[in-house]
Amino acid sequence: MIIQSLLGEFKHEVENTRKLLQAIPDSALDYKPSEKNWTTGQLASHIAEVYNWFGPTFNQDTMEMSTYSYDKGDITKAANIVAKFEENAKNALEVLENAKDETMMNMWTMLMNGEPAGMPPMPRAVVVRGFLFNHLYHHRGELIVYLRATGNNVPGLYGPTADEAMG
Repeated sequence: MIIQSLLGEFKHEVENTRKLLQAIPDSALDYKPSEKNWTTGQLASHIAEVYNWFGPTFNQDTMEMSTYSYDKGDITKAANIVAKFEENAKNALEVLENAKDETMMNMWTMLMNGEPAGMPPMPRAVVVRGFLFNHLYHHRGELIVYLRATGNNVPGLYGPTADEAMG
């Protein structure tokens, strides 16, 4: 039951993520709102990478970040980021389709050099919601602001935007 509800949301939201990533023009990839922020390309790459975390989150009780290899790929072209997203989203869907409800209350921990990091140990279901799903939604919101700041159109994710005709 848990996995089925997550699958429905995942399938809907992966389409929204795809629309948003496909809206990024190459001309916006180097934009960043301040020195503290990532560039559009880095942020979009991070969004694509979060889908790569489904395997360790669903199939392991811990995720050791000090040994995690982040492959941002070539972020000089928006199409490369979309291709990385497509690969990672496909793999994430497969992980989710093979997940079992029985494991969703198992405790899960993020580690850095063997020590809990970033969040306390918590049930896998909570981690999936916060570390995977909500994390993606948060960064998509940032990406929308980046697109607006660079004068680009924003696709509707939950209905039309100001860039789309009302139907």
